[in-house]
Amino acid sequence: MIEHSGTRRLDGKVAVVTGGSSGIGAATVRTLANEGAVVVIGYHQGQDRAEALRAALPGDGHRTLRLPLEDAAAHTAAAEDLAATFGKVDVLVNSAGYTRRIAHSDLETLDSALFNQILTANAGGPYAITRALLSLLRASGDAVVVNVSSVSAFTGSGSNIAYCAAKAALDTMTQSLARAFGPQVRFLSVSPASVDTDFVAGRDRAELERKAAKTPLGRIVTPEDVAEAVLACVTHLRTATGVRIVIDGGHSL
Repeated sequence: MIEHSGTRRLDGKVAVVTGGSSGIGAATVRTLANEGAVVVIGYHQGQDRAEALRAALPGDGHRTLRLPLEDAAAHTAAAEDLAATFGKVDVLVNSAGYTRRIAHSDLETLDSALFNQILTANAGGPYAITRALLSLLRASGDAVVVNVSSVSAFTGSGSNIAYCAAKAALDTMTQSLARAFGPQVRFLSVSPASVDTDFVAGRDRAELERKAAKTPLGRIVTPEDVAEAVLACVTHLRTATGVRIVIDGGHSL
């Protein structure tokens, strides 16, 4: 975590982070709180982790909120809760997602039902949550939505074919929303390659090191790297919208 002197850059801002109880989401929660934001930690099944993270954050007013990807009633309830409590949302980070490691040639395992499940979780879920919170984002007048995507969206190489397709859909959706809802809301994708988390079951540290060694920068992308990129989207890339920010150490070159 990088500490900054002087005025914190997100004082007075309200940030919602989906998938905020672990991995990239948790690193993003800590980074935004460190910059002064009041953070709402969205979780699905990780309530205990979310509460422990909330208790450790600097500042006051942070909350946890159940935000599963595929529960429209929960999205509506969350929007109503946030409206009553804050009246706006300044930052939304769609970090929650789901995948399974399936060889791209194994279409038997990746049947249609599983394909649609992965697509819905990684593209439909962020859309549904963004849609539910859009009026609160527009109420900010200067809001940012950052979708945590992947280089899989444009390389076609990832944990499975459905995941690649879902991230491509997420990036295209980011473009469409940016065009439709500027200037009140900016939309960006942050696109890492393999990140040092347990997001993909069966991927160990040795595999990450082998992949990183083949890249120009030769280093593993950490959750904190992604979180700092998210922060940059909010605080520094003020004229950027509808684009992807690739943070893969040169993996896709």
